[in-house]
Amino acid sequence: MNAFRVREHVRWSDVDVSGLIRWDAYTRFVELAETEMFRASGFPYATLWQALDIWLPRVQFHIDLRTPARLDEELETTISVGRIGRSSIQLDFTVRAAGGEVKAEGSLTIVALSRADGKAIPVPERLARALDAYRVERQSV
Repeated sequence: MNAFRVREHVRWSDVDVSGLIRWDAYTRFVELAETEMFRASGFPYATLWQALDIWLPRVQFHIDLRTPARLDEELETTISVGRIGRSSIQLDFTVRAAGGEVKAEGSLTIVALSRADGKAIPVPERLARALDAYRVERQSV
């Protein structure tokens, strides 16, 4: 299947005084890609909670920084579903410059929780099916 892609420029609020992106600013790019992928799958976060009666908190974020991006540089973030477990979803992402140079890559894990009691529950089948369009199996090296 295909990874979901979004493009966004590095903004003033993303950089330090040197004009280089701060490491924590990459979370904004990943969150933008995650949010838009869910919207494209038919489950925008604004309605997902009520539609499925769940929460999807982020429980793990891993990032490997490769080369710094600069102010006003256009970046493309790709995000895909790497794995759907019983109650968790692992999202894999790569942030690249327009020319293809990898700036950062990593993964984000979210967990399905019952809104009623906050306990982990199985990922709803409707959500898993909707996200299948963005499932990319990692190749073993």
